[in-house]
Amino acid sequence: MATFELYRRSTIGTCLTETLDELVSSGAVSPELAIQVLVQFDKSMTDALESQVKSKVNIKGHLHTYRFCDNVWTFILTDATFKSEEISETLGKVKIVACDSKLLQPHQP
Repeated sequence: MATFELYRRSTIGTCLTETLDELVSSGAVSPELAIQVLVQFDKSMTDALESQVKSKVNIKGHLHTYRFCDNVWTFILTDATFKSEEISETLGKVKIVACDSKLLQPHQP
């Protein structure tokens, strides 16, 4: 597995996918190029989160559901409180998806 495709379902990933679909439909870019852009997006998101995010957050909440499938943990928390040094925020329902970074390998073109 070269990279996880988890970030494609984020807001920025969804917007990128929709834009690439429009560009492919209009003939502005080829489907192959659109796929290459998505693969690079996956790699860039993984690299950026690993190297540029230094913040630590504590999470407390009620565990509603958890699942482990294909080396991916999914947690659903209710009344989850996120605390960092600067801020504290409580949310009614949160979905957390976690993967083992050791499974990531450099992308092979």
